[in-house]
Amino acid sequence: MRKIKYSRQREAIKEILSASSHPTADEIYVKVREEFPSVSLGTVYRNLNLLSECGEIQKLTFPEGPDHFDCDVSRHYHFICQHCGRVYDLRINDLSLSFEEGTELPGRIESEALTCYGTCNACMEKLESRAS
Repeated sequence: MRKIKYSRQREAIKEILSASSHPTADEIYVKVREEFPSVSLGTVYRNLNLLSECGEIQKLTFPEGPDHFDCDVSRHYHFICQHCGRVYDLRINDLSLSFEEGTELPGRIESEALTCYGTCNACMEKLESRAS
């Protein structure tokens, strides 16, 4: 893992990430501007990408919508609410990859990702209250 030079803006980004639940770059940008009014969105993106490349944060890319960022770099998975778009952590005890007999891998697996999609409890409550 490459060592990166200290930056007050980068530290602010990391603090925002640790106090937030999977924010987007735009959400982080709004909060960073409270402390650094002249910071640009490009600077926030560059710092997020650098932190991700160095393994200090996770960049979560989903097929629909913007990237989200996670300060938890431990092995875990995600649940996305298809109604409100909120991203939740999922802790799964064992996700064993098993392949059909005779399957030959085209290379070495170095990481995996699991994303579950559904409706979060808060959105289910709203939907149920509208239906009654």
